[in-house]
Order: sequence, then structure tokens, then C-alpha cells
Amino acid sequence: MLWPLSGLGIEGLPQWIVLIILIFEVGVRLAVLGIIPDNRRPNTAMAWLLAIFFIPVVALPLFLMIGRNKLSARRQERQRSINAALLEATSHMDLSDQLRDKDEQLGATAALNRKLGAFPLQEGNRIELISDYKASFDWMVQAIDEAEDYVHVLFYIVGDDPEYAGPVLDALERASARGVQVRFLYDHLGTLRVKGYRRLKRRLKRSSIEWHRVLPIRPLRRRFSRLDLRNHRKIVVVDGKHALTGSTNLIEPHYQRPSAARMGREWVELNAVMAGPAVTGLDIVFASDWYAETGENLGEHLLVDPEADEAAVGGSLAQVVPSGPGFPDENNLRLFNDLIYQATERLVICTPYLVPDDSLLYAVTNAAHRDVEVILLVSKRADQFTVQHAQQSYYEALLNAGVRIFRYPDPDVLHAKFMIIDDDVMVIGSSNMDMRSFSLNLEVTLMVVDEQKVREVEEVFASYMAISSELHLEDWRQRPWHVRYLDNVFRLTAALQ
Repeated sequence: MLWPLSGLGIEGLPQWIVLIILIFEVGVRLAVLGIIPDNRRPNTAMAWLLAIFFIPVVALPLFLMIGRNKLSARRQERQRSINAALLEATSHMDLSDQLRDKDEQLGATAALNRKLGAFPLQEGNRIELISDYKASFDWMVQAIDEAEDYVHVLFYIVGDDPEYAGPVLDALERASARGVQVRFLYDHLGTLRVKGYRRLKRRLKRSSIEWHRVLPIRPLRRRFSRLDLRNHRKIVVVDGKHALTGSTNLIEPHYQRPSAARMGREWVELNAVMAGPAVTGLDIVFASDWYAETGENLGEHLLVDPEADEAAVGGSLAQVVPSGPGFPDENNLRLFNDLIYQATERLVICTPYLVPDDSLLYAVTNAAHRDVEVILLVSKRADQFTVQHAQQSYYEALLNAGVRIFRYPDPDVLHAKFMIIDDDVMVIGSSNMDMRSFSLNLEVTLMVVDEQKVREVEEVFASYMAISSELHLEDWRQRPWHVRYLDNVFRLTAALQ
């Protein structure tokens, strides 16, 4: 028999049944050869084909469940309508002169982002970076307590504790009680796994907050979606005037994991709070997620002023770039690659998870080959076993190209996500540098053009580097054979999307 399990127990069956099994096996193989490569990366298609050929009993049902990395047709149509409306609303804006002091290529990047995600690059943004974990939560509480009209909150993971997330939830309840419209979204699977989820859900039900689960898992409902398509965004918007985005989830620094608390493991985060036109972009991204989940169009309820945004001057140039399976293209990957190819002096990548596709791997190694100083900062030990090994499988190729790799000491997880290009461009947001963030997760990224903000994120980066250690090629080549084996195995599974 062609498949490993198909011959078990069939020796005594009539020959015609065995023939049917054989024809079925050959037919399925021929079918998947022509179906799986459709609109998939070659390495992703090959990984699925290998899995189906070698372990069909597991891989074929898995492919049927999660083999399509797009949202439902209903959600995609809602996303397309939002994008079209936004492009029409901003089509009159001619903001190219705001990049008059920059090179032509950066202007092309801004145009690319606008075409993919619809938001223009605009100046007049006042941006503050927050690297202290507690300070981000304090900012949320204060901003929510000052809200007058509405508060929009979206997080991938939400918990409830007395010191961090709890006070934010308290502030949301206070705001709702005084008549502020509070809209609250959380990713269902991301939050469902948190200890105390049922308690959190009871609290939300008792409150007057309007809340919804994003991409809910409802296996018995007609509208079933892939379990691994998740909303990974982190957004807080208050009155359309102030906003927060970055890497932090609404949860205490141990992520409510008893094992993390026992070993003293904390997540290290970096967020940006802002006022200015970028707030409008984040507010609209939230509104698009709200519309996708509820069918309610918040357009007339948003306190946005396109004319004021267009007239804003000074501050930082910033552009909001949403991405995810609701878009036809991988907006964040295209942005990252475009900026990496522009680097001429220095490229810094800080990410908890680096599992690149070929295009990103080539972009990073090409930068190193053309004598750009390329520094990659990752956690020494990630919080996910499979991702840790998949990520490590790329280290040798990166080190061979001249990329310097530094590892943040365990047990902490360096969860901050940012990139620095030369001395005037940075990106920060929710997106990791892995294929999950490129293809499966809804993400939001902020591109900032401002030398002062780059210097500020450099200071944060320097604080991380001060306690990190460099990984050298010869040392890495001496790792045990079983570690290398696991690295290679999980590199294959990383492409199964």
C-alpha cells in the first residue's frame, strides 16, 4: 500500500475492496498535488504535501480544518467595503510634500502602505514610548477616567488581576457607568486559554460594557472559522484623541501562568501612546474589527476630523498599517521587506518570534551582505517550544551572512516588537516577524519617520542590549545534535499555514 496505515488489517478483504482503497489513495495524492499549491508559498505547499504523504490520517483532516488562511467570505467582504470607503474618504489628500526632506524610496513605501492598508502618512503626531510594564496600564486607567464620549479597547489576551488588568477593567466600568460608550473586543482563543477566563466573562456580563469576542470558536454554529486565524492587535482609543498600541496584552506580566510566576518569568513589552492623525487610523482599525464582528458600522459615531488631520503639522510623521487575512496581501511583510531593502547603515530587529519566509530571510541577509550593520535581538528562550526551535533553525544562515544575534536572558520573554532603519525610521506594533503574523493574525503596525523617536527607541534597545549576550557562529555550531534535529523538524511545521 502507498500510505503507511492503509495496509493494516486489509489482507483478508476482497481484492475489489483493496483495489478501491488503492484507487482512493492515488486519487487523493493526485488531487492534493493540484490543490494545495494554489496561492500558497512553495515552502508552505511542500510542507503540507509532505505531511499528507507521510502522516495522512493526521495531516489530511488537519488541512481540511485549517488549510485555508483566509477569513470567511462575509468578513472579507466587510473588510473590502471598509477599505474602499476609507480610500474614497482620503483620496483627496496630497501629502507627498511631507516627505520632501526624505529620499524618494521612503515616499514610495508610504504610497505602498496607503494602497495596501488605505491610511496616509501624516505629520502632527505626538508619540511617547512606554517601556515600563506598569506605566502602560497606568496610562490606560488615567485616559479612560478622562474619557467623555467613548472608549474603544481591543486586545488579543485579557486577564483580570488586582494590580494590572483589573484597574483597567475598573476604569472601563466607571466610564460606562457615567455614560461613556465603552466598546470592548478580545480575541476568543487568545483569552480563553488564560486562567480565570470564566471569572472574567462573568465580570463582563455583569457590567454595562458592550463587549464581544473576536473570531469566536463556535464549532456547533453554522459559521465556523479556522481556529488559528486570530486577532492579535492591541488598541486603546479614547474619544478619538488619544491612543495606545504596541506589544502589551491586557494582562499582568506573568501572563497569569503559575509556571511563569514560579520561575520568575515576566514578559517585557514596548508600547506607543499618541495624539494626532495616527489616532484616527487606529480608531478606524478598531471600527473595522467591530463591524466585522457585529455588523454595526461605527462610522458616524467616530470622533474623527479628516480636515484637522490633514492640516496637522509638526511632531512625528506616522502611518498606521493594518494587516491580516482580511486583506489580499501581507501588508506587514511587504512593509518590513521594503524598509529593510532601504537600510544603508543600520538595521535593528527586536522580536520575540523570528520565523521568516524566504523573502524576509533574503532581505535581512542581503542587508548584511551589503555591509549594513544588522542586529537581531530575540529571547534566549521563547515561551513556545515549537517556535523556539523553528526560530533557532535560521540562526546559522543569519550568522553566516554577518547578522549579529543577541539573546535577552531567560527566564524573561522579550515580547517588544520594533524595527529601526538607519537613523530616521522605526516601526512598532503587534506584529511578530513570523509567518503566523504575516498570514494568519490580524495585526496593526505603526511606521514612524522621526529622528527623535528613533533615538528614543534606541535608548530602549540599549537597555535591552545591556543585559543580553551575543551568539557566535562557532558556539552555535557546537549545539547538541538533538537540538539541531528539533530545530529542523519544527522549521518544517512552521510553514504549515
